[in-house]
Amino acid sequence: MGCLAARRRAMSAVNLEKRRSFDQIAWNAMRYSGVLLIFLAFGHVLLQDVIVGVHRIDLDYVAMRWANWGWRMYDLFLLAFAFAHGMNGVRQVLSDFVHQERHMRAVNVALLVVWLVVTLMGAAAIFGGVRPVQ
Repeated sequence: MGCLAARRRAMSAVNLEKRRSFDQIAWNAMRYSGVLLIFLAFGHVLLQDVIVGVHRIDLDYVAMRWANWGWRMYDLFLLAFAFAHGMNGVRQVLSDFVHQERHMRAVNVALLVVWLVVTLMGAAAIFGGVRPVQ
């Protein structure tokens, strides 16, 4: 019985180390995406709201802007990083309330799936949802 308890403690230590490693990666991702988002979001607000003006943005403007692949990539990065940053924040909040590792793993997987689905839907809209410029 003592050997089984020692093995469980060792497995628990390994799982804790894996969780710390994942949390460290997530912590770093929050910092890097946050810095990147400062520039991406500020550039977006400056262009759309200050330079162009919200009253001039319509489907023709979006089609003209997205005729350039660089703008499409910019919008995709903005979507992916902003949503990943937000989902990681939700994960952090939920980790305060979900204490069992099995349930937290399920929460992590569910949040990853939601992030992937929404980001892929956004990518499909960005790369395939604009009518051609005339």
